[in-house]
Amino acid sequence: MKTLLGRRTRMLAATTATAGLALLTACTSSDDGGSGSRTAAGGVELVKAGQLTTCTHLPYPPFQSEIDGKVQGFDVALIDLVADDLGVKQQILDTPFENFKTGAFLNSGECDLAAAGMTITEERKKNVDFSDPYFNATQAVLVDKGSGVTSLADVESENVRLGAQAQTTGEDYAKKQGFDPVSFESSDAVLNGLRTGQVKAVVIDYPVVQGWLKDKANADAFEVAEQIDTGEQYGFTVKKGNTALSEAIDKALADAKADGTYKKLYEQWIGPYDESAASPAAS
Repeated sequence: MKTLLGRRTRMLAATTATAGLALLTACTSSDDGGSGSRTAAGGVELVKAGQLTTCTHLPYPPFQSEIDGKVQGFDVALIDLVADDLGVKQQILDTPFENFKTGAFLNSGECDLAAAGMTITEERKKNVDFSDPYFNATQAVLVDKGSGVTSLADVESENVRLGAQAQTTGEDYAKKQGFDPVSFESSDAVLNGLRTGQVKAVVIDYPVVQGWLKDKANADAFEVAEQIDTGEQYGFTVKKGNTALSEAIDKALADAKADGTYKKLYEQWIGPYDESAASPAAS
């Protein structure tokens, strides 16, 4: 899908999960987004006045995806909390996933932060600053029902064709295990590859698989062969040195966990509340 660096990005409206799912108007102007100050509450400097601009890569349910023309999901709802604290509205920019590793759209001033179900890694820390971790994630191997595959080891021994999403830790993990997975450009493309028989198994973040299996057709066709604990934690990213915004994100996350908002949003978007997944220790 949309992964070429030169492609035109899309500004998308987001829904505010904490304010009645109100639709935010997308801003496509090249100016500062309004006549107000670009300094928000707490001295946070924004790239456009009156809005917190978030880079993401769609679709990646249940963290962010376009539903009924609106971008919704767990990440969206959490960043809405940050925007509320800053006294602004969140706007979402759909960008290539490659930029999340390099911080390109943060460094160019197109986005204030990035939110994309992104794993905190030492390599990525070289280019961006991460928030406190907000989610513990595991990988999952999803296969056709009746395939006989019960693990990643079976994928190897049975010479089953494996797929993964490009530029993700799932793809990295598969390669480290000696696989040469078919690389798909989005999570939707991964699922379609499984549906159409391009691959017979895929490795991808388990929360994404959970979202897929909520659909009866998917649940009837596929099953989780194995969950793999890779020790991954998700974090939001800001431009290196943007301490004020990083601290604002961390405060919003801490407040949400303290007052029960995080648990409510987790149950809405992820599923039954899992304390171990929901409360990662700071890295």
